[in-house]
Amino acid sequence: MTAPLRSGEPIVVQVALGTRAYDIVIGRGLMASLGERVKALRLGAKTAIVTDENVAKHHLAAAAAVLKSAGIESSAIVVPQGEGSKNYATFETVCEAIIAARIERGDLIVALGGGVIGDLAGFASASVRRGLDFVQVPTSLLAQVDSSVGGKTGINSRQGKNLVGAFHQPVLVIADTALLDTLSKREFRAGYAEVAKYGLLGDAAFFTWLEANWKDVFAGGKSSGSLAREHAIAVCCRGKAAIVARDERETGERALLNLGHTFGHGLEAGAGFSDRLLHGEAVALGTALAFEFSARKGLIGSSEAARACAHLAAVGLPTHLKDVPGGVPGLDALMDLIAQDKKVKRGKLTFILVRGIGQAFIENDVDPAEVRAFLTDKLA
Repeated sequence: MTAPLRSGEPIVVQVALGTRAYDIVIGRGLMASLGERVKALRLGAKTAIVTDENVAKHHLAAAAAVLKSAGIESSAIVVPQGEGSKNYATFETVCEAIIAARIERGDLIVALGGGVIGDLAGFASASVRRGLDFVQVPTSLLAQVDSSVGGKTGINSRQGKNLVGAFHQPVLVIADTALLDTLSKREFRAGYAEVAKYGLLGDAAFFTWLEANWKDVFAGGKSSGSLAREHAIAVCCRGKAAIVARDERETGERALLNLGHTFGHGLEAGAGFSDRLLHGEAVALGTALAFEFSARKGLIGSSEAARACAHLAAVGLPTHLKDVPGGVPGLDALMDLIAQDKKVKRGKLTFILVRGIGQAFIENDVDPAEVRAFLTDKLA
């Protein structure tokens, strides 16, 4: 459910995982507290900051400075920007750099970046010395509301997205909303797809709030929009934290968080994990397809499906296959990519479908012929 807007102190959301519980701290200007928060977690620890070239230009010096001011030694590992860095070669580079920096088990990795960096640094943390603790400092909206929370880490295979990885929870997430000020409009909009997803899958009241307040969420800054932005991020984090606490390793309801991802990951892979289609844009398009497929199956009224698609389109997100620059894969190729989705069980397709806005459910054993017929119409 939604919660009232608030101001003042940072919003703290706990991910309740027993002895591995951790906080998500949300607010403006929180980067300044990174050093003291890390020191409180691991007194005397060294850190390695994993980031990308673009984020490094904006935020690396500040992160290193606040760590230094708290008496914490840090080294930087900078990788190329973009989804292309979620590969075996860059994973090896990051792992070797962590080892070369003499980061020990009692030290910390700081993932400073968007979803790509969080996934990559998290997977390296899970792997080096058989497990290092790490702190997420997400710098994109998508990462602040979704990928930095819940412990999914990994890299892409040539055969699909996030097919190699591990569940490895962070020990802290610092979501400084001021860091979002440096995002391009396209990057922020792509992240908003994950915000809308939380309303569409399980919180109809939040979706209604987004329809009325999305412009304030986009405005952000130090205006009243900052409260709207923090509120939206907090609602998403509370929703995800609750699901992760109940189903950490996605054996059941956590799969609901993949609304839009089965279609979306196939489209993203078909675009070569390139700037032609950002992850959030693929999620938006996949979510529109999931609602339309649900309507085709008679699970939801066409007007309600149209409402969901209309909101995504209103903020500038793609909702039709023709919206993808350069086109999408052919039917056979797209079906092959969908069949590589991680929710496939014994070769049977699983989709997250909906019975209404805020009423997503897991549909196992979806008939591939039905999906093929639906996509044939959409591709036409």
